[in-house]
Amino acid sequence: MEIELSLQFLRVVERAAIASAKTMGLGDGHKSDQAAVESMRHVMDEMPMDGTIVIGEGERDEAPMLFIGERVGAAQHVRGYNFPTVDIAVDPLEGTNLCATGAPGAITVLAASEKGGLLHAPDLYMEKIVVGPSCKGAVDLDAPVADNLRSIAKRLDRDVEDLTVTVLDRTRHEKLIADIRAAGARIRLISDGDLSAGISAAVVGTGVHAVMGTGGAPEGVLTAAALRCLNGEILARLVVSKPEHEERLEKMGIKDGKRVYATDDLASGKKIIFACTGVTEGNLLRGVRFFGEGIRTQSLIVTLDERQVRFIDTVHLEKRPDVKVRFP
Repeated sequence: MEIELSLQFLRVVERAAIASAKTMGLGDGHKSDQAAVESMRHVMDEMPMDGTIVIGEGERDEAPMLFIGERVGAAQHVRGYNFPTVDIAVDPLEGTNLCATGAPGAITVLAASEKGGLLHAPDLYMEKIVVGPSCKGAVDLDAPVADNLRSIAKRLDRDVEDLTVTVLDRTRHEKLIADIRAAGARIRLISDGDLSAGISAAVVGTGVHAVMGTGGAPEGVLTAAALRCLNGEILARLVVSKPEHEERLEKMGIKDGKRVYATDDLASGKKIIFACTGVTEGNLLRGVRFFGEGIRTQSLIVTLDERQVRFIDTVHLEKRPDVKVRFP
């Protein structure tokens, strides 16, 4: 599956990034999201697979969505072929508001696995802590913030004061932010995009050493898929605070709302593909760049079984006979 489909999934996120980047700065998040969704759906429907969307996006903010249970791929309209069966998790445009305002950090995201390889997470919030490969096994979701930071610092052979922790800038994180500051670590507050921040924590050299706080559960599964391939770690627990949350868990077949999920619980597949493309300039990926003779994108695609990590810089040339290819 990974060999057959990885570069085709790359095309899915690249095309979605280009489509949404054309709406950058227009102040219309709905339009940006819709452009990414429609592009993803169109490209995936051409792919040689029998795909099912197991994590979509948009319920919480009523965005246009690739809905949970939607079937995609050539198997829907071509008969007589044995197409691979694939479960797909998507966030067509993570950072809708970032794209709409032209702020940094928006990306298009997709993860895929064999059937049953991705947790069907409800659209709730989730407590999370994300660390890179060096800090696997060093953190505990229920431990005090200061203890976790000391453990991370010890694994990285540095002082707590030299750590940078990414946190979503939300009122609900006031105590978390105060605890991190009291421990002495630096904080990078972000307005959106805890998924891209989680990926950054698993890549050496990005300057992000951990991600802490509460964000979306679907984004947690996508983060876990990336971390399985990048050897990082996420610990997470669903936030269940209302009776309707309990009902949603029951419908999704989740019996223990207090369970702490590890990376392998969220993304258990033996074959996983994770792909993302920058839409606006970010810490991990450059945004889409338009120039006279084409469009340039930067993407990350990782596979679990093949153990490949690819940072791909693509120039999409205009279809003109006089187009010139320039040296990067």
